[in-house]
Amino acid sequence: MQKHPFHLVEYSPWPLLNSFAILAMPIGLLSMIKESSSILLVLGLVLVAVISFTWWRDVTRESTFQGWHSNMVVRGLKIGFFLFIISEVCFFFAFFWAFFHSSLAPTVEIGAIWPPVGVSVLDPFQVPLLNTSVLLLSGVSITWAHHSIEEGSRNSAIQGLGLTVALGVYFLWLQYNEYAETSFSIADSVYGTTFFLATGFHGTHVFVGATFLTVCFIRLSGYHFDQSHHVGFLAAAWYWHFVDVVWLFLFVSIYWWGSFWNS
Repeated sequence: MQKHPFHLVEYSPWPLLNSFAILAMPIGLLSMIKESSSILLVLGLVLVAVISFTWWRDVTRESTFQGWHSNMVVRGLKIGFFLFIISEVCFFFAFFWAFFHSSLAPTVEIGAIWPPVGVSVLDPFQVPLLNTSVLLLSGVSITWAHHSIEEGSRNSAIQGLGLTVALGVYFLWLQYNEYAETSFSIADSVYGTTFFLATGFHGTHVFVGATFLTVCFIRLSGYHFDQSHHVGFLAAAWYWHFVDVVWLFLFVSIYWWGSFWNS
């Protein structure tokens, strides 16, 4: 008999296989840049998606159907995900550091001026402000879904979660159209590099978060969550709030503050 509250998982092939699939992605990206061959990159993306699906399927079975996620296991999952978000904060901190370092002390290589000569920055009160409103509204809707789950109102939670996913997809569509209309590229000085790295990785996080919430939407529709069992949704909600906060910093620093310098 098990005399402890922890879940000792069985041997699983997914961590090792997923690490190889993830390794194929940057190698495939380099191959696409240098040799114009995207086969390895596409293969890596497909494998990551398939392996992640099967991995999440196993975790769902362990938590929902086998009941292995005790209170101590849930507590450990919450701590682990909190530490993951801390690592994501450090990840974006590097981009903000690069932006402010380059803007507050512009070097002679870029003309000792910020933004660099020839770079026409975006108007922060057009698409960026709309994107900000969309993400803030999605933060309200995910909170609505969270409180509905805790109150046992499943239909209300489904509505709030569905609205959040729709707003996330709308944000990505707006971001895509903004990229299509920018007058500079990632190769245009340090401004273009920091702009597209910071906003591009944020868009990637929005895509991951929307996928995360879509999985939660499917699980919520399948009666996997209740008032005392919804740690998967809780992790997705934390991640989405983190994405919202990062965008607020991006809007204020890169879009608004950057346009202020340009004027």
